[in-house]
Amino acid sequence: MSPPSLIDAHPNLAGTAPVALSYELFPPKSPAAAESLWTTIGELESTSPDYVSVTYGASGSNRDTAVELINRLVQETTLRPLAHLTCVGNTPQELADIIGELLDVGVRGILALRGDQPKGGALPADGSLRYAQDLIELIRRVEQRRSAMLCAGKVAVGVAAYPARHPESPSEGHDVEVLLAKQRSGADFAITQVFFHTEQYAQLLSRARRAGVTIPIIPGVMPLTSVRRLTRLGELTGVEPAPELIERLASAATAAERNRIGVAATVDLANAALDAGAPGLHLYTFNEHASALEVLDKLALPRAHRGSQRPAGRRQLAS
Repeated sequence: MSPPSLIDAHPNLAGTAPVALSYELFPPKSPAAAESLWTTIGELESTSPDYVSVTYGASGSNRDTAVELINRLVQETTLRPLAHLTCVGNTPQELADIIGELLDVGVRGILALRGDQPKGGALPADGSLRYAQDLIELIRRVEQRRSAMLCAGKVAVGVAAYPARHPESPSEGHDVEVLLAKQRSGADFAITQVFFHTEQYAQLLSRARRAGVTIPIIPGVMPLTSVRRLTRLGELTGVEPAPELIERLASAATAAERNRIGVAATVDLANAALDAGAPGLHLYTFNEHASALEVLDKLALPRAHRGSQRPAGRRQLAS
């Protein structure tokens, strides 16, 4: 018996384009972590994602390792890397050099981020870019200078969006105005920060569209299977995870039960976003594939086939 199609569960998807799928990875910190990561990369590659984003530590602390990982993804896999790039603490020339390096290794997608502010309230270095909007404009200038090398192609530029108020923002309305400014500067799409409540993505989408944001806004979803991780991300984002979910996870008798509870909650979150009109899903994997693939198996996303790769999930799904 074939698995249920997501179109059956979400009638509004019938006749629409396939759902986009992407993952987030980060550079390994040790040889053992690298071995585990490449096992994960192999598993994720089998689901034919549209791209994988590669992040790095605060202030670019392991950017060289990230570029090395990106280069290997380009050379050794069929995956398309989306490189994270932060601007705080870097001059325009430094960033232009990094952008050029990324383009040279084959990157055609960049996630333009402000990055964490200097600790202790220190001012950014003289001449450094301060906002993601400035970085977007710099990427476009570098792209224009390299248009011949790119065969008049276009670098895809992504940005961050916030389902709940950014910790440094005065209001959710201000966050949407910032997103609109990023769009005007040349952003092609947005990926949301993690969120924990089913209504948050729909509310963000409604605010953004009313304000004039037209670029795709892709929900970023993390497998909700770790109490420690949920608590930590709640602290970072200022959004409290659902107390009842934390309680259920904490009281699970076994790791398998905890995983089942977390995967089911993640599927509910993803389904709510898809019902609201999400054009795809971005999964924060934390360099682990098992929970992410379980979520995909239960969603059965309608996916376009890419070459000989298999569609999303580890079994034949609707396309």
